[in-house]
Amino acid sequence: MTATTHETVTGSDLDLLVEAGDGALVAVPRGGRLRIVDLHGNQAADTLLYDAADVRNRYSALDTVREQAAVFLTTGSRLLSTRLDELAVITDDTVGRHDTLGGACAQESNVVRYGEHTRHQHACRQTFLAYGAPAGIGARELGHNINFFMNVPVTSAGDLHFEDGLSAPGKHVELTASRDLLVLLSNCPQLNNPCNGWDPTPVRLLGWWT
Repeated sequence: MTATTHETVTGSDLDLLVEAGDGALVAVPRGGRLRIVDLHGNQAADTLLYDAADVRNRYSALDTVREQAAVFLTTGSRLLSTRLDELAVITDDTVGRHDTLGGACAQESNVVRYGEHTRHQHACRQTFLAYGAPAGIGARELGHNINFFMNVPVTSAGDLHFEDGLSAPGKHVELTASRDLLVLLSNCPQLNNPCNGWDPTPVRLLGWWT
């Protein structure tokens, strides 16, 4: 797959292009596979997972990191909920490392980090709220998310730094749902740090449910 190809995938139940700054809410049945493709490389795909039967049972970065003693996510990582339920497993990853500490951009955090001139820039929190609303996902249901394809090294002092991504055009990560899921994605519009290579680009969602 090249950076610009949007080819048809035989047998896929989902094939969706998510433009930079846009989002998606995808229902993935138990056993279904959802692949996120970084079409152009170096694009952060902010992602939240919810138990489809109860959106209060949502992805927990804290529990996922603690229970597996691993700061970064990759093939084999079990994505756990606030109730320690396994929501999904990363079963295929051509990048090798994904962030779950850096959180999602918001207009408020943009102002703190980058200055008042960024206040009216679109941010992932707005996308999460807009696409999550039909499923009853509001501000109370948002938490620390996964940043697929995003590179946030942790220093020996415990500091986080937003760096250029480790991904490349056509790289992907694939989740297998351990229960019926809602996957809420914001294709990050951030322009003020290198998480998107200073140039946000589309990602592609592919799904196989059977």
